[in-house]
Amino acid sequence: MVKYAVICASNQNRSMEAHNVLSKKGFNVHSYGTGTMVRLPGPAIDKPNIYPFGTPYDSVYQELKTKDPQLYTQNGLLSMLDRNRKIKEAPQRWAESVEMYDVIITCEERCFDAVFEDLANRGEESSRSTHLINVDIKDNHEDALLGGRAILQLAQMVGYQNVLKTAVARQCMLIFRYLQIEASKDIDNEIQTIIEKFAERYPAHPVLHTIAYY
Repeated sequence: MVKYAVICASNQNRSMEAHNVLSKKGFNVHSYGTGTMVRLPGPAIDKPNIYPFGTPYDSVYQELKTKDPQLYTQNGLLSMLDRNRKIKEAPQRWAESVEMYDVIITCEERCFDAVFEDLANRGEESSRSTHLINVDIKDNHEDALLGGRAILQLAQMVGYQNVLKTAVARQCMLIFRYLQIEASKDIDNEIQTIIEKFAERYPAHPVLHTIAYY
């Protein structure tokens, strides 16, 4: 099974929506943030709520619910945190991860750059490659929902080619022809075609791709 990481800045909105939809479909997925601290909207633009990575989602939920339940209900933070605490305990920072992934999907270009730089600085100790893909998603609740579905489609495109390894699965080709990384027989050789098809289908989510190494 292909092993995925989905990454945004704070491991709160976009990466957690993607984590949510992928995990519900049975994908092997983890999620992270690339920031130094977790930043959430506050009562004003210049007054964000800031927490260290590792602060439990439930703790943040309870704190914001106490601070201003009306504000954080209206702006969707309490709903988001409620979803997050049902998926895992706390936001995780990418730079502290020691796991290796077959496919890493980031949600904005600065996160893509941060992950690529981090992997380059690790020194390629294992020489294991990973496909680093950026699917650009605006950081709001509505776009996170749409972006999560788009990332699911991308993962299914990969997964579909893996399924075709069996004779029975080949008979299902017409049924699953739109499911595409979990589907790949050979991700390394087919990833560019998969990404091109994805980009055609989801023009609102610009895509970047490179190969990085652990």
